[in-house]
Amino acid sequence: MYIPKHFAESRPEVLHRLIREHPLGMLVTHGGDGLDANHLPFDLDSNVGPHGLLRGHVARSNPLWHSVESGANVLVVFRAEEAYISPNWYPSKHEAHKQVPTWNYSVVHVHGRITIHDDEKHVRGVVARLTRVHEGSRSVPWKMTDAPPDYIDALLKAIVGIEVEITRLEGKFKLSQNRETRDRVGAGEALIASGKVALGKDMLRMESPDDP
Repeated sequence: MYIPKHFAESRPEVLHRLIREHPLGMLVTHGGDGLDANHLPFDLDSNVGPHGLLRGHVARSNPLWHSVESGANVLVVFRAEEAYISPNWYPSKHEAHKQVPTWNYSVVHVHGRITIHDDEKHVRGVVARLTRVHEGSRSVPWKMTDAPPDYIDALLKAIVGIEVEITRLEGKFKLSQNRETRDRVGAGEALIASGKVALGKDMLRMESPDDP
């Protein structure tokens, strides 16, 4: 990934936070049939290894787990909110008219090695953890035990577990850090007003070249 210096983000805690807040990753693999991409929810365990571990699962009918061997190198892409940026949002545009449109976004690229787990006990643990993470904040969280055991058992047999041992993390947070503070703030406030609240607030928190 091309990352200009002013858009680079390397702090592990920041990259991990984006993954946790936007857990639907695009898993890119290269198997016998060439490149493939699957969009899967992942659970991040930052306490495993130097960079962390991703856990997830795929349908047994998905050819992914046959086409890629355990130990193969893979890429997982996680993306936060993104949006078009209009030059009209920059105060400086109305003075010199030397601005053009762009697109702002934050992404994390996870490089790692995949492991396939065709094991019901492992898969049950993955599903239970994903459920706890995403149901935990609800007033009445759904639990696996809410469904009949034989129903859950049948569904677990229809999926296969995957893990990605993270070997390297890359972060690109393109949030107008290369703009004057007034232009970054103007664009950020315009995004918030248009409903892109998370991206706008991220821009307002960033530093520009003229910030102290």
